[in-house]
Amino acid sequence: MSIKLDILSDPICPWCYIGWTNLARAMEQRADHPFVVEWHPFQLNPDMPPQGMDRATYLETKFGGRANAATAYAPVLEHAEKAGLSIDFAAIPRTPNTLNAHRLIHWAGLEGRQTAAAVAIFKAYFISHRDIGAADVLEGIASEIGLDCAMIARLLAGDADQADITARDQHARTRGVTGVPCFIIANQHVVTGAQPSDFWLNVIDELNQQVQETAPE
Repeated sequence: MSIKLDILSDPICPWCYIGWTNLARAMEQRADHPFVVEWHPFQLNPDMPPQGMDRATYLETKFGGRANAATAYAPVLEHAEKAGLSIDFAAIPRTPNTLNAHRLIHWAGLEGRQTAAAVAIFKAYFISHRDIGAADVLEGIASEIGLDCAMIARLLAGDADQADITARDQHARTRGVTGVPCFIIANQHVVTGAQPSDFWLNVIDELNQQVQETAPE
């Protein structure tokens, strides 16, 4: 029996990357997990200019400078380390508009490679410090995960699915989502924040137990 797990996320959200890493580790430890994962768009900075913004300028605007940003990011770094991730925020040159990254994740989903796309974009931004708002970077990621790079380039050059991504983002907000990551289990149970792997192991075990108890003899 499979159970839908919807993940609302933004590729520049470090908590989303941490949350996914913890979930993925739990699913690896429970090969019999019931989850079928689908990713959904949520932009933390929907008004970000299309070309993105110099990160120093972004930090100044959002936090009042790097010193305040360092204070805000301290718990992020702590949890990232616990998840086995090494994130150097100072090495990230730009804060991008993530609309095109969300479009790529959507298109990858049509080819059965949605999670691969989401994870590759996380790594490109947080580990390789690439500008995931740039078309050539996204085209490279598409090629890396086995998508048709030429087709993705043509799609990115136009406005395909931009309105759909924006509408889905707005729909999430109207349903009460104010931040990410947000996990929705079986369209019923909402889990917010970057939960540790142990949390997800318990969830998987409980779900599998429920399935066993309700299975016909």
